[in-house]
Amino acid sequence: MWLTSVLAMLCWSGSDIFSKAGTKLNDKRSHYKVGIAVGLIMGLHAIYMITLGGTPFAFSDILVYLPASIFYIASMLIGYIGLRYIELSISSPICNTSGALALIFSLLYFGVKWVDDDSDAIFLNAPIIIGVVLIVLGVVSLGFVDYHENEEAREARQSSGGRKYTKSLLAILLPVIYCLLDACGTFVDTLIADNYTAKLLEKDPTLSEEAADLLCGDILNTAYEFTWMFMAIIFLIYVFAIRREKPDLRYDGTKLLGGVCETVGQVFYMMVVVSDYKVGLVIISAYCLLSMVWSRIFLKEKLSVKHYLALAAALIGIVILGIYDV
Repeated sequence: MWLTSVLAMLCWSGSDIFSKAGTKLNDKRSHYKVGIAVGLIMGLHAIYMITLGGTPFAFSDILVYLPASIFYIASMLIGYIGLRYIELSISSPICNTSGALALIFSLLYFGVKWVDDDSDAIFLNAPIIIGVVLIVLGVVSLGFVDYHENEEAREARQSSGGRKYTKSLLAILLPVIYCLLDACGTFVDTLIADNYTAKLLEKDPTLSEEAADLLCGDILNTAYEFTWMFMAIIFLIYVFAIRREKPDLRYDGTKLLGGVCETVGQVFYMMVVVSDYKVGLVIISAYCLLSMVWSRIFLKEKLSVKHYLALAAALIGIVILGIYDV
């Protein structure tokens, strides 16, 4: 499972870099095009799962998982819009802090407990509090640093990458909105999955809890992928039939690579989630750090020392939350 975790991290960081590289700053429909690439690849994988993969899927499962799918898809589209306004080195870590927000939602819903017992409340201890505080502090500091950066320093910093991003509140708000929507999706996902697993165990008492979790993951992930495919078809009709845009092989081909990485990364992630190798979640949670490395190497993105200090605080918080999950 160590290798699976690393592959998930590589794929999701690859999805970041390919989606960013395939986005034109002046293309107002670039997020739809990235969505088309992601949705079509996910749809192909969903078809594989119910044919060759043997997943016992019913199309009613799409409706069951639809609340989570809506949050996830909306968050990703917001994230793809944000690629036009801000460096990937900044947006990816902010987006990846959604786990901390999902935890806060769970605390509000289930309540807090200070002793690790069998109740449904969330066990809260010093490390998790420190992790959440570091994430919030890092994100807030990052937004403050980026918005108040000297214009001359910004231009000098962005000159090596060949992409100029103007100072705007929207640039920071878009990844924050992604974070909020993705956290809502994660929270709703948990509720749906717990209920669905219970129904599977009730329907077939011979299933072990581990087998039911695995089957639930396959079914709900397939439902999510089919929803993405339907959205991709709508975007495809809108962009290339109604708006009559012509495909750009250079950029749209790169987006397809991003879609492949996103789909394969999701498969590896689900394998780790349903396994007992919880350390894998810590490894995967650091994918945004790898995205920053790729951004520096391939996109020539360069941040200020203040940016990196704020990012370091958020990343340390993310890792702490991952360790706590172990």
